[in-house]
Amino acid sequence: MEETSREAVATAVQRVAGMLQRSDQLDKVEQYRRREARKKASVEARLKAAIQSQLDGVRTGLTQLHSALLDVKDIQGSLADVSKDWRQSINTIENLKDVKDAVVQHSQLASAVENLKNIFSVPEIVTETRELIEQAELLQAHRKLMELECSRDDLMYEQYRMDSKNTSDMNLISNYFEDVQGLSDELAKQLWMVLQRSMVTVRRDPTMLVSVVRIIEREEKIDRRMVDRKKQTGFIPPGRPKRWKDKMFEVLEGTVSTRIEGTQSVTREADKMWLVRLLEITRKYVLDDLIVVKNLMLTGSIKDLVEMMGHPELRSECDINQLEPLLPQHVVDDLLSKYVKTFTSNITGWLRKALETDKKDWQKETEPEADQDGYYQTTLPAIVFQMFEQNLQVAAQIDGDFKEQVLKLCLKQMNTFLIRYREEAMAYKEEHLRDRQLPQCYVQYMIAIINNCQTFKESINSLKRKYSQSSEPTDSDAAIERTLNEVAKEGCQFLLDEVFLDLEHHLNELLTRKWLTGSHAVDTICVTVEDYFNDFNKIKKPFNQEMTSEALRRVVVEYIKAVMQKRITFKNADERREGAERMIKEADQFKFLFRKLAAGEDTDRLCGAIAAIAEVFKLTDPTLLFLEVTTLVSKYPDIREEHIQALLAVRGDASREMRQMIIGTLSENKVSYSGVTQPIFKDITVPTITMTTMTTMTSMATAKLLK
Repeated sequence: MEETSREAVATAVQRVAGMLQRSDQLDKVEQYRRREARKKASVEARLKAAIQSQLDGVRTGLTQLHSALLDVKDIQGSLADVSKDWRQSINTIENLKDVKDAVVQHSQLASAVENLKNIFSVPEIVTETRELIEQAELLQAHRKLMELECSRDDLMYEQYRMDSKNTSDMNLISNYFEDVQGLSDELAKQLWMVLQRSMVTVRRDPTMLVSVVRIIEREEKIDRRMVDRKKQTGFIPPGRPKRWKDKMFEVLEGTVSTRIEGTQSVTREADKMWLVRLLEITRKYVLDDLIVVKNLMLTGSIKDLVEMMGHPELRSECDINQLEPLLPQHVVDDLLSKYVKTFTSNITGWLRKALETDKKDWQKETEPEADQDGYYQTTLPAIVFQMFEQNLQVAAQIDGDFKEQVLKLCLKQMNTFLIRYREEAMAYKEEHLRDRQLPQCYVQYMIAIINNCQTFKESINSLKRKYSQSSEPTDSDAAIERTLNEVAKEGCQFLLDEVFLDLEHHLNELLTRKWLTGSHAVDTICVTVEDYFNDFNKIKKPFNQEMTSEALRRVVVEYIKAVMQKRITFKNADERREGAERMIKEADQFKFLFRKLAAGEDTDRLCGAIAAIAEVFKLTDPTLLFLEVTTLVSKYPDIREEHIQALLAVRGDASREMRQMIIGTLSENKVSYSGVTQPIFKDITVPTITMTTMTTMTSMATAKLLK
């Protein structure tokens, strides 16, 4: 130690000698002394800050270890209670057999009561259904048939659950509903008759054909449901599965085959030009047949003819390679150009109509639909990409280059459409702000708009994988990505604005006299935020995570703004202690809430800013104030001089000299902000007193003195 002291003294002497080499430097001795005193204070402050940081870390570690020990003991106790309850429940479960039997019996009786009306009116409903079938009212007849089958199937299922081996009761139910199977067969005959005449029906009464298809789709759904239930329970109602869809295709195939065979009116023996006549007849009817049956048997027959014409024995008569194209290239190019122009015009109109329809849904009084994961959505993305898919399928049948051209055109139109989508979302928000009671489901539909952005992204990537051979990004990709991100980000911002409009009154209470004497403002803020985020859980990733983080940041920033606005000045140490303790408690409330909402890793750091400011207020020894402020600045380097001035003003006991010393020293040893972490104080302004305000205050003070 003595050696170190001697070296320090020698170094100091050398430095002083260097400073005082000329006589005129003696006048600056006091200035040198103050500068060295500030440097010494700065070094001591940094040393104290480092030691304090280490002590805080040790204290935090010990606290966490203590909490972990208590948690382990609680878990051990809980596991012991669970083990005890489990042992006691074994005997209880065995004693519940009678209750289980009673539940089964109650379920059967409930099913019987529910179907009681249909049970007593079975003959009447059978008669009505038969009359509807005869009158060709197929949809209504099928609805009544489903009611009868549902009553029969429910009763038989409950009987099967109670006693699957009791065939007598099963037969009793089956005999009572024996006419139901006959009605099903009669309805099926009517359906097959309509399908056999489908090429005539589609022109005269297309509604009838649509009704037939709807009935068959219903039966397919019921078949799948019953087959799934059989896998789980082993029970399947009589007559299931009906497999009407397979029968429908058999009937259509037979109808088309009969029609095609009917066109072959002559043979080779009767007419040498039989093939020419057959092709002419096929050409005449091919368009109508394709409209009715699309690509079932007709295309198969044409394929057979093509294969026959390409038979090796006929190749000597005609060399395909020597034939000219059916259409000259300039005609093909002209047709493709006209198609692109027509498609561009049509897709613009389709997209406009789709958006108008979606906008009407935004005004509904019912919540939007949710997908299988529970996220709100509208039908807009599905409609838009169904349009694109259909046109790309047509383009793919022409050639690969044209398919790529149509895909690029779709993406270009998509970019224009998304710009309009963004404008409409903005207008929707502005409309809501004029009357916040309308639309009633504004929050839910804004969530759906945000989720649609993610759906659009996924659908665009799916289209590109399916229809593009190139992995290079197109000109529209970056613009689409940017616009979708902007729509989603703005939508999240609109929703947060909605939250903070409700919180405005409570935020204005913070750091006021009312707050200090006892206010529930933060309790109300936490409850309101949590209530809104119950709806915000319906937002898809990654937007929900970003929104939660932004909500936390805004809450903390608004809280710190309340501090910087100097709404209160603490009068004494008791008020400073009380205010600081309230701030620390409220920071913990925010931390608990946003950990629950999974706001991310920044939760502790952001909420810690409130607690760090509270420590500045809580300090009882003013001589250590510089150390506490230095600790705050080291943790949050984006804090500015005006923020420190505001904190010291709120504290209320810092002298002018102390404020100047703290600000001066911090300015000399300013910590540079790296920008790695999200700034907190960057956007927080400290209100300044203008000349007008000063004049007004002076006038008021003068008036009081005169009185």
